[in-house]
Amino acid sequence: MSGERRERRRNFERRGRIQRDDTSLGHKAQREPPQFAEVVDLFSTTLSSQIPRRAFLFMPLAFAGIVAVSFRKERPLPDAAKGGSGAKVKLVIFSDNKERTGTVEVGKIVKTDAEWRRELSADEFAVARKQGTERAFTGLYWNNHENGLYRCVCCGNAVFRSDEKFDSGTGWPSFWAPAAEENVGTQTDTSFFTERVAVSCSKCDAHLGHVFQDGPPPTGLRYCIDSCALRLVPRA
Repeated sequence: MSGERRERRRNFERRGRIQRDDTSLGHKAQREPPQFAEVVDLFSTTLSSQIPRRAFLFMPLAFAGIVAVSFRKERPLPDAAKGGSGAKVKLVIFSDNKERTGTVEVGKIVKTDAEWRRELSADEFAVARKQGTERAFTGLYWNNHENGLYRCVCCGNAVFRSDEKFDSGTGWPSFWAPAAEENVGTQTDTSFFTERVAVSCSKCDAHLGHVFQDGPPPTGLRYCIDSCALRLVPRA
């Protein structure tokens, strides 16, 4: 074999080894996933290249807004025994353990819509202050069986207890009696081309729901209440 032919053969074999090495490396790269740090770095680089720089200036403000909304929804309930500037009403005061601790006479809580909006979530405001109704089977308490006291989400007034709660199958929290007759009021509701009896908080006039005469003994009543209008305080 001439020297030229041997050189061509060596070059051919060398190119074959390089191709096989590249192929094996490719398979290895496919088998081994990228490291977490590489993924984070790639994501960060892609994100920063797609989002305008000025958008990052507003991110802290957006985050602060989210925190503020969460804080508003989870705010402590007002003192049930502390009244407002409205007409005097008599209320029964309950401890968080559902025990009656006495009666008080306080002024009704009176606030503007703007003030209520700052304190309540959008859903709470729509139901409690604007007589809205949450969709059936969507509320927080419709299927809740926890032992505790249900207070008005607006003013902290004790309105219902788990002792009188029952499963009505309607998709709303249902009670056969309020925690105390003094703590809730009723009004005729003629909305939606029908006549119903609306239930409200005696202390702040928050809309709680409606009452119907198809409940269980001993009252035969069904207080059909919106979860958005309530805040459950579990029994300690």
